[in-house]
Amino acid sequence: MTAPPAPRHDTRPAHRRSRPAVVAAALTAVLLGTLGNVSAAPAAVAEQPVAADCPPALAGKATCYTGRDARGAHYTMAVPHRWNGSLVVHAHGGPDLGDASDPARSTEDLERWAVLVDQGYAWAASSYRRGGYGARMAAADTENVRRLFTERFGRPEHTYLHGQSWGGNVAAKAAETYGRRPGAYDGVLLTNGVLGGGSRGYDYRVDLRVVYQYYCHNHPRPTEPQYPLWQGLRPGSTMTTAGLRARLQECTGHASDPAERTALQQRNLDDILAVTGIPERTLESHLRFATFTFRDIVSDRLGGRNPWSNRGVRYSGSHDDKALNAGVERFSADPTARRDLSWDSDLTGQVSLPVLTLHAIDDPTAFVEHEAAYRATLRGAGRDHNLVQTFTREHEHSSLSDSEYANSLAALDSWVRTGRKPGPRSIAASCAAFDARYGEGCFYDPGFRPAPYASRVRPRPGGLAWPAMTAARERAWSRIEGVGIAP
Repeated sequence: MTAPPAPRHDTRPAHRRSRPAVVAAALTAVLLGTLGNVSAAPAAVAEQPVAADCPPALAGKATCYTGRDARGAHYTMAVPHRWNGSLVVHAHGGPDLGDASDPARSTEDLERWAVLVDQGYAWAASSYRRGGYGARMAAADTENVRRLFTERFGRPEHTYLHGQSWGGNVAAKAAETYGRRPGAYDGVLLTNGVLGGGSRGYDYRVDLRVVYQYYCHNHPRPTEPQYPLWQGLRPGSTMTTAGLRARLQECTGHASDPAERTALQQRNLDDILAVTGIPERTLESHLRFATFTFRDIVSDRLGGRNPWSNRGVRYSGSHDDKALNAGVERFSADPTARRDLSWDSDLTGQVSLPVLTLHAIDDPTAFVEHEAAYRATLRGAGRDHNLVQTFTREHEHSSLSDSEYANSLAALDSWVRTGRKPGPRSIAASCAAFDARYGEGCFYDPGFRPAPYASRVRPRPGGLAWPAMTAARERAWSRIEGVGIAP
């Protein structure tokens, strides 16, 4: 089906770098490359963008499109009627689980971040070719949707990556891989990002999985088939999220009023929270990840090999630390599994673009200490001069204030256009102008600095130096046949 003509947008100054679609397509072919062992070549056969309904917030303001690339990844695009000539390429969080690409995911994210289109930026986002873990795969699909947009609408004046949650890991990986190509990307916005990488970024969930089982003994129950806890959940299990929630409730009474919990439930809950440092309000979601996503990573992506370790970790904060450390399940990682997970998702810090981050200080899902890990990663690579970090006194993970999203993108755009690096205080001060329009508040804390990652997540032996994967190690590993996670 042939897509309708591209919407017209405001005329830009003469220095605009847009090209006819055919020239842009040829250029992307010249710049063809790979993301390690994951191809990021333009789709050989892809559905052309077809006009679709826009989210209500963009009705009458933009023309929206959907399509599917040759690898099966659904995508969504939006072009404002008053396009400013620049593009935001969005990497979604998760990872969502499932075998196929979810056609609704990128559309739902457009609705969530409609404020960026309202600000005049075009939008392109991939739903990724499948569910499940795979940061490099997701980065390749994100890069591919940028190319598809350029082929259809011409080369934008500036192109910015945006990643939220796990999408922050994906966008940061895409920036390291594709951002050195002239004209591909001009800047990066990471919001509430999971920036510690795969080999260390989930260690607190490893700890939750074993600490929970020590106190609760119901995941699995003694009467059920046993399996090592690093699997998350045994292959073939029919447990559902509702079933897991029932077991958590049985052990801790977390969904009940405190007055309705038994003494044992309250003590179990107190011990689990104190030892792991996980907020009570997101305990269930973290346990889901340490169950179902761990199963995806181990069973579906790593062929049953274990990338996790808790050897040498001393747990503390419970009513009886000695008994806990003596009784908790211990295991060591398979070196090849840890290598493959690290190569797939750890960051080298080799980013040559301006990077602006926005993170809620009380993010209950991607702890703010991920930002300390990211700064240490860039510092270890000698690239921290490319980074500006901002923090807000918010308590959410999935969404922040629209005023702050608009302000952050404007600050990044100004940095790219003028070459003048902003500071946290100037960014905080500029938010009021956007809040006058969106009215969702500006909650910046310009003086905040996160504590080191190891202050929140117990480091494994040798786990204090950053980057977790150096550029030299990445190059060496990339020569290993089949390294990483298959797309």
